[in-house]
Amino acid sequence: MSSLKYGTGNDPYCYKNTDVLINHLNIKDAVILEQAETEISDISSASIDFAPPPYNFFYLQNIHQKLFGDLYDWAGQSRTIGMNKGDTMFCRPEYIQREIDKLFKTIARANYFQNIPFSALIVKIAEFYGDLNIIHPFREGNGRSQRILFEHIIVNCGYKISWANVKKDEWIQANINSVHCDYSLLESIFTRCISE
Repeated sequence: MSSLKYGTGNDPYCYKNTDVLINHLNIKDAVILEQAETEISDISSASIDFAPPPYNFFYLQNIHQKLFGDLYDWAGQSRTIGMNKGDTMFCRPEYIQREIDKLFKTIARANYFQNIPFSALIVKIAEFYGDLNIIHPFREGNGRSQRILFEHIIVNCGYKISWANVKKDEWIQANINSVHCDYSLLESIFTRCISE
């Protein structure tokens, strides 16, 4: 399988010779599509209700489908191409199902982090977020889908979460660090974001 860098123009998910994702609105301008994607997913997110466990890949796929189903045919489906962003190589598509199943089995065995001290919750949430991000199961929209999943996990543990104080550059760096199993910046962010 070939690996795809963002914006190379040879992506089967994109209009030919562009880096614009094929979409139901037939938007062929990347900036306009990004705006439409943000607006549609913001509206769609309001229809995603909290549900108790189990939290698994099917749950995450449903979130992704609800966020992006009005825009993309492949919403809720695992990507079929290799991808990397800068020096970060995401999970190869043929291993996505295996790796994501292992990850969700781990949190199921941990009872979805319920009834553990706050400090332990922060460590577990940061590691789980970083590990799920490197799998990057969808062609686009991984971050938004993950954030909703994590909101549900955290609410289920009896806490609240707000992303309001997270700066984009810090968030990107935290995710890059987690590729190298350094979850400290993610832990710092989640410590600020999660409250009782």
